[in-house]
Amino acid sequence: MSICDGLQPLHPHVALLPSAGMGHLTPFLRLAALLIHHNCRVTLIIPHPTVSLAESRYISRFLSAFPQATPLQFHLLPLDPSTANSTDPFSLRFEAIRRSAHLLSPVLNSLSPPLHALVYDMTLISSVVPVTETLRLRDYILFTSSARMFSFYSCFPALASKADDDFAIFGDVDILGLRPIPRSSIPPLLLIRDSLFYKIFKEDTPKVTKLHGVLINTFEGLETESLNALSGKKVLEGLPNIFGVGPFPPCEFEREEYGDQLKWLDAQPAESVVYVSFGSRTATYRDQLRELGVGLLRSGYRFLWAVKGKKVDKEEEESLEEMLGEELVEKMKGKGLVVKNWVDQVQILGHTAVGGFVSHCGWNSVIEAAWNGVPILAWPQGGDQKINAEVVEMSGFGMWARSWDWGDKVVVKGEDIGEKIREMMGSQLLRGQAARIKEEARKAVSSDGGTCRINFKRLTEEWKMISNRDI
Repeated sequence: MSICDGLQPLHPHVALLPSAGMGHLTPFLRLAALLIHHNCRVTLIIPHPTVSLAESRYISRFLSAFPQATPLQFHLLPLDPSTANSTDPFSLRFEAIRRSAHLLSPVLNSLSPPLHALVYDMTLISSVVPVTETLRLRDYILFTSSARMFSFYSCFPALASKADDDFAIFGDVDILGLRPIPRSSIPPLLLIRDSLFYKIFKEDTPKVTKLHGVLINTFEGLETESLNALSGKKVLEGLPNIFGVGPFPPCEFEREEYGDQLKWLDAQPAESVVYVSFGSRTATYRDQLRELGVGLLRSGYRFLWAVKGKKVDKEEEESLEEMLGEELVEKMKGKGLVVKNWVDQVQILGHTAVGGFVSHCGWNSVIEAAWNGVPILAWPQGGDQKINAEVVEMSGFGMWARSWDWGDKVVVKGEDIGEKIREMMGSQLLRGQAARIKEEARKAVSSDGGTCRINFKRLTEEWKMISNRDI
């Protein structure tokens, strides 16, 4: 029996409001697919315009695959970047959506049939809660990171209130029921009081207790400690229900044509290739790119490397030779495949030739590696990624070179990178733990008592109760 079997006749109407960036959009569209499979009517609210071409194409493919989903264009008010104290295009889009959120009221109120719930991005809480309260609409966030990160997020108001102006006394974070979170793992922008990221956290985190629920793309086999602490209400009094609804399986609409990357992998021996990617938003500095290239050569392993030198795909104009140098590109020929275009990461991680993943530990990447049982060498670059790397390390299916720090702090030498890659690829312990995590991930979505399936049933039952009252 698949996750889609055993559907009930009622059709709760749920609207989804994602934010900017593929890291936020991808889990929303996978969630939308799951809700449709669970017999929910789905309206997808699409903030317009999107930041990247990848987002636009991804939305189009989803809507083609799921014509039963209703798209709703949400045109944003113009934003003067000078008023937001950020130069990051994705953070600026978060702020534009937040400042336009009041325009949602008439739109949501006019939907037919009436909405039973709104699920929106974690970056929008303080702007959307007044809307849902006015409409008396059940609201949930999709938290697009780990349960461990959500535990930190929930406690942030109390932590920040104890800190001085420059966070000089902000030390390791002790959260009841969890292993401490080191100060060094705190997202760097949260240590800068005038950053836009800090402003959003400061405004949103106190409103978490007003939500009807929090959805997290995770599962007990990966984050037992955090999910137990959250569900036991140890982390913070007054937290809403926490639904571990992951792992979100990849959807068929995401699958790219069987291109050159996959054909190249077909020619490689099983578990012989290192896959390297730092996600859709992480731009790596030129010096570090070249050291990484040297490290891949020194490792002695075959490699598939997705290079990214700019934050937004529309800015990616430099050639590989300009980014890496002609000499390095020439040395790599025949030893690995270096690509600059968008890659189908799900298919790559699912290929038998891939035996390890050098990752920034964006949460989608962690979940996709867990789903496919691929060991991780964690190299966090920013944001929540060190906290996610802690999850990878604690679960045993990956290793973390903590001395490498954040991606913009030090230039890690190729010799060190090559040594760590050899350690990851040669570890039977990591390989065995990754296989165990893969099994746990598949159990979570199974029909035989899978936690993901149970939590989706809890959610849809809540919404069906509202539907019954409306009939």
